[in-house]
Amino acid sequence: MLKITGMLLSTFLLLPITSFASPEDNYPESLLYSQPKKVAKNVWTSIGATQYYSYENGGHNNNLSFVIGTDSILVVNGGSSYLLAKALHDEIKKISALPVKYVVDENGQSHAILGNGYWKEQGAKIIAHVDALEEVSEQGLEGLENLQTILKERAEGTELIAVDETFTDQLTLDLGGLKVELIHFGPAHSVGDISVFVPANNVLIAGDMAFQQRLLPIFPDTDTAEWLETWNNAFAPFAEDKIIIPGHGDVTDFKTVDQWTRGYLAYIRAKVAELLENDGSLEDAYLIDQSPYAHLETFDQLAAKNAGRVFEAMEFE
Repeated sequence: MLKITGMLLSTFLLLPITSFASPEDNYPESLLYSQPKKVAKNVWTSIGATQYYSYENGGHNNNLSFVIGTDSILVVNGGSSYLLAKALHDEIKKISALPVKYVVDENGQSHAILGNGYWKEQGAKIIAHVDALEEVSEQGLEGLENLQTILKERAEGTELIAVDETFTDQLTLDLGGLKVELIHFGPAHSVGDISVFVPANNVLIAGDMAFQQRLLPIFPDTDTAEWLETWNNAFAPFAEDKIIIPGHGDVTDFKTVDQWTRGYLAYIRAKVAELLENDGSLEDAYLIDQSPYAHLETFDQLAAKNAGRVFEAMEFE
């Protein structure tokens, strides 16, 4: 676990912020990949790169959002490093002087949790779904070491810390007259996925429940049948009229995330089902035509792998 002296960290934080600039960065003034943009009166988001973690994108490859109430602020996702969390906070301070009271992790993945140490230092309470702790426990240290290798000095100060509070189905937080609802719709992309709803603005920060602009990844423990069931029975009825901030990609609407999330899951499962009916093999699964989704970011890295994992799962359904 990476730790550094206070003097070294202080020295690094005093480096000119322009030192983070890179050709692949949409906001070279900051370690953030993009400048936060206003989604609604109280809601902002900084859209991350739709590629994998890299030194150039500063590990910012998911969306980092925040909700500003009348007496406090809620941040969605701690970020993938201490310094990325600080960069987000620097932008928040340009908009509001209110304290960050809550940091909500959309799941237990590295880009949701590894910046939590910074927020804890600011006095924020860290909240996640109870099941996300399983992923943190099993993969958190490996994720930290991976990010340290990729981000090098940009990982300075980053360490795993404990979550302060967990919930199971739903939790409502008050930011001073502005209520925010944390919702676990059910099994989806990864263990403990949650969404954050701001009723006053009709904004749903969907997290990794919903994808667009990049191909969704199917992990070894992702149950695509359960994800579709969650989508159809819980997420879709709730989200169909909302402004959607997905886990990756720009702000959009339900129709768009339905096309590229539910649509893809149904497509790949139908192709695999057809293959199984014809006694196809795992090798055949890797060759399934997924060209309707070839324009999505990370397609080359994920498409064949996704098909293989769905095939292996559906053999036993």
